[in-house]
Amino acid sequence: MLQIYDRSVTFIPPGNAAYLMGDFTDWDEAPLPITGPITFEFPPGAYVEYAFLDANKQPIADPSNSQVPKNPWYAYHRAFTLPENRFVEPPRPHIFRGSLNEHVMASEVFGSQRRYYVYEPPVSPVATLYVQDGEAFYSKLRFHEVAEALIERNVIQQVRLVMIEPQDRKAEYWFNEGYEAFLLQELLPAIERSYGAATIQGLWGASLGGLVSIWLAWRNPQVFARVASQSGCFTASPGGGNPYHDPEWLTEQMRQTARRDLRLFVETGQIEWLLAPNRRFAAMLAEKGYLHSYQEWPGGHNWTTWEQGLAPGLLYLFSITE
Repeated sequence: MLQIYDRSVTFIPPGNAAYLMGDFTDWDEAPLPITGPITFEFPPGAYVEYAFLDANKQPIADPSNSQVPKNPWYAYHRAFTLPENRFVEPPRPHIFRGSLNEHVMASEVFGSQRRYYVYEPPVSPVATLYVQDGEAFYSKLRFHEVAEALIERNVIQQVRLVMIEPQDRKAEYWFNEGYEAFLLQELLPAIERSYGAATIQGLWGASLGGLVSIWLAWRNPQVFARVASQSGCFTASPGGGNPYHDPEWLTEQMRQTARRDLRLFVETGQIEWLLAPNRRFAAMLAEKGYLHSYQEWPGGHNWTTWEQGLAPGLLYLFSITE
Protein backbone atom coordinates (compact mmCIF):
# COMPACT_ATOMS: atom_id res chain seq x y z
CA MET A 1 0.00 0.00 0.00
CA LEU A 2 1.13 3.56 -0.72
CA GLN A 3 0.44 6.88 0.96
CA ILE A 4 1.37 9.59 -1.55
CA TYR A 5 2.00 13.21 -0.65
CA ASP A 6 3.45 16.11 -2.67
CA ARG A 7 7.07 14.91 -2.59
CA SER A 8 7.10 11.92 -0.26
CA VAL A 9 5.66 8.42 -0.36
CA THR A 10 5.11 5.98 2.49
CA PHE A 11 5.39 2.32 1.50
CA ILE A 12 3.25 0.04 3.67
CA PRO A 13 4.38 -3.53 2.90
CA PRO A 14 2.06 -6.51 2.62
CA GLY A 15 2.37 -9.04 5.42
CA ASN A 16 4.73 -11.37 3.60
CA ALA A 17 7.14 -8.65 2.40
CA ALA A 18 10.63 -8.50 3.88
CA TYR A 19 12.37 -6.18 1.39
CA LEU A 20 11.59 -3.17 -0.81
CA MET A 21 13.42 -2.43 -4.05
CA GLY A 22 13.29 0.05 -6.91
CA ASP A 23 15.54 2.51 -8.70
CA PHE A 24 16.00 4.24 -5.35
CA THR A 25 17.64 1.05 -3.95
CA ASP A 26 19.60 0.15 -7.10
CA TRP A 27 17.00 -2.58 -7.62
CA ASP A 28 18.43 -6.02 -6.80
CA GLU A 29 21.86 -4.63 -5.97
CA ALA A 30 20.71 -3.38 -2.57
CA PRO A 31 17.12 -4.35 -1.62
CA LEU A 32 16.07 -2.57 1.56
CA PRO A 33 15.00 -4.67 4.59
CA ILE A 34 11.54 -3.51 5.63
CA THR A 35 9.53 -4.45 8.72
CA GLY A 36 6.90 -1.73 8.60
CA PRO A 37 5.97 1.52 6.85
CA ILE A 38 8.90 3.47 5.43
CA THR A 39 8.88 6.94 3.83
CA PHE A 40 11.02 8.30 1.00
CA GLU A 41 11.18 11.80 -0.45
CA PHE A 42 11.45 12.00 -4.23
CA PRO A 43 12.00 14.83 -6.73
CA PRO A 44 8.87 16.88 -7.51
CA GLY A 45 6.62 15.09 -9.99
CA ALA A 46 8.63 11.87 -9.82
CA TYR A 47 7.69 8.70 -11.66
CA VAL A 48 8.77 5.63 -9.66
CA GLU A 49 8.78 1.88 -10.28
CA TYR A 50 9.18 -0.56 -7.38
CA ALA A 51 8.52 -4.07 -6.03
CA PHE A 52 8.57 -5.99 -2.73
CA LEU A 53 10.46 -9.20 -1.94
CA ASP A 54 9.65 -11.92 0.57
CA ALA A 55 12.10 -13.34 3.13
CA ASN A 56 13.62 -15.57 0.44
CA LYS A 57 13.99 -12.53 -1.86
CA GLN A 58 11.31 -13.77 -4.17
CA PRO A 59 9.40 -10.88 -5.83
CA ILE A 60 5.95 -9.78 -4.68
CA ALA A 61 3.72 -7.44 -6.69
CA ASP A 62 2.12 -4.84 -4.43
CA PRO A 63 -1.45 -6.21 -4.08
CA SER A 64 -2.85 -2.76 -3.32
CA ASN A 65 -1.48 -1.04 -6.44
CA SER A 66 -2.83 -1.93 -9.88
CA GLN A 67 -0.64 0.55 -11.80
CA VAL A 68 1.70 -1.56 -13.92
CA PRO A 69 4.45 0.31 -15.79
CA LYS A 70 3.74 0.82 -19.47
CA ASN A 71 6.83 -1.22 -20.35
CA PRO A 72 7.77 -3.08 -17.16
CA TRP A 73 11.05 -4.93 -16.74
CA TYR A 74 9.12 -7.67 -14.91
CA ALA A 75 5.44 -8.43 -14.40
CA TYR A 76 5.65 -7.86 -10.63
CA HIS A 77 6.82 -4.24 -10.97
CA ARG A 78 4.38 -1.53 -9.92
CA ALA A 79 4.53 2.22 -10.43
CA PHE A 80 3.25 5.52 -9.11
CA THR A 81 3.47 9.16 -10.16
CA LEU A 82 3.73 12.12 -7.81
CA PRO A 83 1.66 15.28 -8.28
CA GLU A 84 2.95 17.83 -10.82
CA ASN A 85 4.54 15.17 -13.01
CA ARG A 86 5.27 16.65 -16.44
CA PHE A 87 5.95 13.52 -18.45
CA VAL A 88 4.23 13.72 -21.83
CA GLU A 89 3.44 11.26 -24.57
CA PRO A 90 6.02 11.75 -27.34
CA PRO A 91 4.77 13.05 -30.68
CA ARG A 92 3.34 10.60 -33.21
CA PRO A 93 2.80 11.25 -36.93
CA HIS A 94 -0.64 12.01 -38.30
CA ILE A 95 0.05 9.65 -41.21
CA PHE A 96 3.00 7.26 -41.25
CA ARG A 97 4.59 7.73 -44.67
CA GLY A 98 7.97 6.11 -44.15
CA SER A 99 8.79 2.41 -44.32
CA LEU A 100 9.86 -0.12 -41.71
CA ASN A 101 11.71 -3.30 -42.61
CA GLU A 102 13.06 -6.19 -40.57
CA HIS A 103 16.37 -7.74 -41.65
CA VAL A 104 18.48 -10.72 -40.63
CA MET A 105 22.11 -10.88 -41.70
CA ALA A 106 24.84 -13.47 -41.24
CA SER A 107 27.73 -11.96 -39.30
CA GLU A 108 31.20 -13.36 -39.93
CA VAL A 109 32.49 -11.39 -36.94
CA PHE A 110 30.08 -13.08 -34.52
CA GLY A 111 29.49 -16.29 -36.47
CA SER A 112 25.75 -15.91 -35.99
CA GLN A 113 22.62 -14.30 -37.41
CA ARG A 114 21.94 -10.68 -36.42
CA ARG A 115 18.52 -9.00 -36.51
CA TYR A 116 17.87 -5.30 -37.07
CA TYR A 117 15.01 -3.01 -38.08
CA VAL A 118 15.34 -0.13 -40.53
CA TYR A 119 13.07 2.88 -40.52
CA GLU A 120 13.39 4.77 -43.82
CA PRO A 121 11.87 8.28 -43.79
CA PRO A 122 9.58 9.50 -46.59
CA VAL A 123 12.41 11.43 -48.28
CA SER A 124 16.00 10.22 -48.73
CA PRO A 125 17.74 10.77 -45.39
CA VAL A 126 20.71 12.99 -44.69
CA ALA A 127 21.47 11.06 -41.47
CA THR A 128 21.52 7.45 -40.27
CA LEU A 129 21.17 6.73 -36.55
CA TYR A 130 22.27 3.31 -35.26
CA VAL A 131 20.24 2.37 -32.17
CA GLN A 132 21.28 -0.24 -29.60
CA ASP A 133 18.67 -2.61 -28.06
CA GLY A 134 16.77 -2.24 -31.29
CA GLU A 135 13.86 -4.56 -30.51
CA ALA A 136 12.88 -2.54 -27.43
CA PHE A 137 13.22 0.85 -29.14
CA TYR A 138 11.18 -0.50 -32.04
CA SER A 139 8.40 -2.36 -30.22
CA LYS A 140 8.21 -0.63 -26.82
CA LEU A 141 9.01 3.01 -27.58
CA ARG A 142 8.10 3.05 -31.30
CA PHE A 143 11.11 5.28 -31.85
CA HIS A 144 10.51 5.39 -35.59
CA GLU A 145 7.10 7.01 -35.02
CA VAL A 146 8.67 9.76 -32.92
CA ALA A 147 11.25 10.41 -35.62
CA GLU A 148 8.58 10.52 -38.31
CA ALA A 149 6.42 12.92 -36.26
CA LEU A 150 9.32 15.37 -35.95
CA ILE A 151 10.11 15.00 -39.66
CA GLU A 152 6.43 15.61 -40.42
CA ARG A 153 6.61 18.83 -38.39
CA ASN A 154 9.74 19.84 -40.31
CA VAL A 155 11.80 20.33 -37.13
CA ILE A 156 14.47 17.64 -37.68
CA GLN A 157 16.40 16.46 -40.70
CA GLN A 158 15.34 13.35 -42.54
CA VAL A 159 16.90 10.63 -40.39
CA ARG A 160 17.03 6.88 -40.94
CA LEU A 161 16.94 4.59 -37.87
CA VAL A 162 18.78 1.27 -37.81
CA MET A 163 17.61 -0.50 -34.64
CA ILE A 164 20.03 -3.32 -33.83
CA GLU A 165 19.15 -6.23 -31.55
CA PRO A 166 22.03 -7.77 -29.55
CA GLN A 167 22.31 -11.42 -28.60
CA ASP A 168 24.48 -11.04 -25.49
CA ARG A 169 24.08 -7.38 -24.71
CA LYS A 170 26.48 -7.20 -21.76
CA ALA A 171 29.28 -8.92 -23.66
CA GLU A 172 28.66 -6.95 -26.85
CA TYR A 173 28.25 -3.55 -25.20
CA TRP A 174 31.12 -3.88 -22.71
CA PHE A 175 33.93 -2.21 -24.72
CA ASN A 176 33.73 -5.01 -27.27
CA GLU A 177 35.97 -4.50 -30.29
CA GLY A 178 34.15 -7.34 -32.01
CA TYR A 179 30.93 -5.36 -31.85
CA GLU A 180 32.79 -2.36 -33.21
CA ALA A 181 34.05 -4.48 -36.12
CA PHE A 182 30.54 -5.81 -36.77
CA LEU A 183 29.17 -2.27 -37.07
CA LEU A 184 31.98 -0.82 -39.15
CA GLN A 185 32.81 -3.77 -41.39
CA GLU A 186 29.45 -5.50 -41.80
CA LEU A 187 26.37 -3.53 -40.82
CA LEU A 188 27.26 -0.06 -42.10
CA PRO A 189 28.27 -1.35 -45.56
CA ALA A 190 25.12 -3.48 -45.71
CA ILE A 191 22.92 -0.47 -44.92
CA GLU A 192 24.64 1.67 -47.53
CA ARG A 193 24.29 -1.03 -50.17
CA SER A 194 20.58 -1.53 -49.49
CA TYR A 195 19.47 1.99 -48.57
CA GLY A 196 22.18 4.38 -49.70
CA ALA A 197 24.78 6.43 -47.86
CA ALA A 198 23.92 9.33 -45.55
CA THR A 199 25.96 12.45 -44.91
CA ILE A 200 25.72 12.17 -41.10
CA GLN A 201 25.89 9.03 -38.95
CA GLY A 202 25.14 8.69 -35.26
CA LEU A 203 24.64 6.26 -32.38
CA TRP A 204 21.95 5.99 -29.69
CA GLY A 205 21.50 3.76 -26.67
CA ALA A 206 20.27 3.36 -23.09
CA SER A 207 22.20 2.05 -20.07
CA LEU A 208 24.99 -0.20 -21.42
CA GLY A 209 23.71 0.77 -24.87
CA GLY A 210 24.45 4.39 -24.01
CA LEU A 211 27.93 3.48 -22.80
CA VAL A 212 28.84 1.57 -25.95
CA SER A 213 27.37 4.28 -28.19
CA ILE A 214 29.57 6.98 -26.67
CA TRP A 215 32.62 4.68 -26.58
CA LEU A 216 32.20 3.85 -30.28
CA ALA A 217 31.70 7.49 -31.26
CA TRP A 218 34.74 8.54 -29.21
CA ARG A 219 36.85 5.89 -30.96
CA ASN A 220 35.41 6.64 -34.41
CA PRO A 221 34.47 10.35 -34.54
CA GLN A 222 35.15 10.43 -38.28
CA VAL A 223 32.29 7.91 -38.70
CA PHE A 224 29.83 8.77 -35.92
CA ALA A 225 29.49 12.51 -35.38
CA ARG A 226 26.31 12.45 -33.25
CA VAL A 227 25.62 10.29 -30.20
CA ALA A 228 22.92 9.99 -27.53
CA SER A 229 23.12 8.23 -24.18
CA GLN A 230 20.12 7.63 -21.92
CA SER A 231 21.13 6.64 -18.37
CA GLY A 232 24.55 5.69 -19.67
CA CYS A 233 26.22 3.00 -17.58
CA PHE A 234 29.45 4.94 -16.99
CA THR A 235 30.27 2.70 -14.02
CA ALA A 236 32.14 0.26 -16.25
CA SER A 237 35.74 -0.45 -17.16
CA PRO A 238 37.28 -2.80 -19.77
CA GLY A 239 38.87 -5.03 -17.14
CA GLY A 240 35.83 -5.05 -14.87
CA GLY A 241 32.33 -6.41 -15.20
CA ASN A 242 30.31 -4.86 -12.37
CA PRO A 243 27.94 -2.12 -13.65
CA TYR A 244 27.40 -0.85 -10.10
CA HIS A 245 30.94 -0.60 -8.77
CA ASP A 246 33.48 -0.45 -11.62
CA PRO A 247 35.59 2.72 -12.06
CA GLU A 248 34.21 5.37 -14.41
CA TRP A 249 36.79 4.48 -17.03
CA LEU A 250 35.31 6.12 -20.13
CA THR A 251 34.78 9.45 -18.35
CA GLU A 252 38.43 9.49 -17.30
CA GLN A 253 39.68 8.45 -20.75
CA MET A 254 37.77 11.26 -22.40
CA ARG A 255 39.01 13.70 -19.77
CA GLN A 256 42.64 12.79 -20.46
CA THR A 257 42.46 12.90 -24.27
CA ALA A 258 41.94 15.66 -26.81
CA ARG A 259 38.35 16.68 -27.49
CA ARG A 260 36.87 14.86 -30.48
CA ASP A 261 34.50 16.45 -33.00
CA LEU A 262 31.24 15.09 -31.55
CA ARG A 263 27.78 16.36 -30.62
CA LEU A 264 26.36 14.51 -27.59
CA PHE A 265 22.93 14.26 -26.01
CA VAL A 266 23.14 12.88 -22.45
CA GLU A 267 20.28 12.32 -20.02
CA THR A 268 19.56 10.36 -16.86
CA GLY A 269 16.94 9.79 -14.18
CA GLN A 270 17.18 11.57 -10.84
CA ILE A 271 16.37 8.50 -8.74
CA GLU A 272 18.76 5.94 -10.18
CA TRP A 273 22.24 4.80 -9.16
CA LEU A 274 23.70 6.23 -12.37
CA LEU A 275 22.74 9.83 -11.55
CA ALA A 276 26.10 10.83 -10.04
CA PRO A 277 28.21 9.09 -12.74
CA ASN A 278 26.15 10.82 -15.45
CA ARG A 279 26.56 14.18 -13.73
CA ARG A 280 30.32 13.64 -13.60
CA PHE A 281 30.33 12.62 -17.26
CA ALA A 282 28.39 15.77 -18.22
CA ALA A 283 30.76 17.92 -16.15
CA MET A 284 33.69 16.40 -18.04
CA LEU A 285 32.01 17.25 -21.36
CA ALA A 286 31.60 20.85 -20.22
CA GLU A 287 35.20 21.08 -19.01
CA LYS A 288 36.51 19.69 -22.31
CA GLY A 289 34.31 21.94 -24.43
CA TYR A 290 32.25 19.22 -26.12
CA LEU A 291 29.05 20.28 -27.88
CA HIS A 292 26.45 18.62 -25.69
CA SER A 293 23.05 18.78 -24.04
CA TYR A 294 22.54 17.29 -20.57
CA GLN A 295 19.10 16.64 -19.09
CA GLU A 296 17.69 14.98 -16.00
CA TRP A 297 14.20 13.56 -15.52
CA PRO A 298 12.37 12.86 -12.22
CA GLY A 299 12.35 9.16 -12.96
CA GLY A 300 14.48 6.05 -12.81
CA HIS A 301 16.21 3.47 -14.96
CA ASN A 302 13.17 2.51 -17.02
CA TRP A 303 11.49 2.85 -20.40
CA THR A 304 8.94 5.40 -19.21
CA THR A 305 11.75 7.78 -18.29
CA TRP A 306 13.70 7.10 -21.47
CA GLU A 307 10.60 7.72 -23.58
CA GLN A 308 10.75 11.35 -22.44
CA GLY A 309 14.16 11.80 -24.04
CA LEU A 310 13.35 10.59 -27.54
CA ALA A 311 12.09 13.85 -29.03
CA PRO A 312 14.54 16.16 -27.16
CA GLY A 313 17.46 13.97 -28.22
CA LEU A 314 16.46 13.90 -31.88
CA LEU A 315 15.88 17.65 -31.83
CA TYR A 316 19.31 18.33 -30.35
CA LEU A 317 21.19 15.98 -32.66
CA PHE A 318 19.34 16.60 -35.93
CA SER A 319 17.58 19.97 -35.70
CA ILE A 320 16.53 21.34 -39.09
CA THR A 321 17.90 24.76 -38.12
CA GLU A 322 21.39 23.47 -37.30
